[in-house]
Amino acid sequence: QVQLVESGGGLVQAGGSLRLSCAASGSTFSSYAMGWFRQAPGKERKFVAAISWSGDTTSYADSVKGRFTISRDNAKSTLYLQMNSLNPEDTAVYYCAARIGGYGTYYETVYEYPNWGQGTQVTVSS
Repeated sequence: QVQLVESGGGLVQAGGSLRLSCAASGSTFSSYAMGWFRQAPGKERKFVAAISWSGDTTSYADSVKGRFTISRDNAKSTLYLQMNSLNPEDTAVYYCAARIGGYGTYYETVYEYPNWGQGTQVTVSS
């Protein structure tokens, strides 16, 4: 079972940038497809971005495409989310998630991930 710990959240002004990290431990990180999700107050958890275990295929929600970049460093067992051009609608708790994945495969729904971090708050002020 993999354990996940997010970091890098905080308060940023609209137009600013943040880089989230998700440190994995307890299992072979390179075996896992990874995803980022976010949940705003009173709303359901939603897909943000996903990446295959090899890192060569990615997927993004339409709302973040062109602004966010997901990446991973398997040697460091760490997943990243670079967030640029942030706007107040990006305010949410951001979660990383992991599941064993096939080559080149990513996953975009909450239900496909059995392993979750505790989340990190991102707040974008206008």
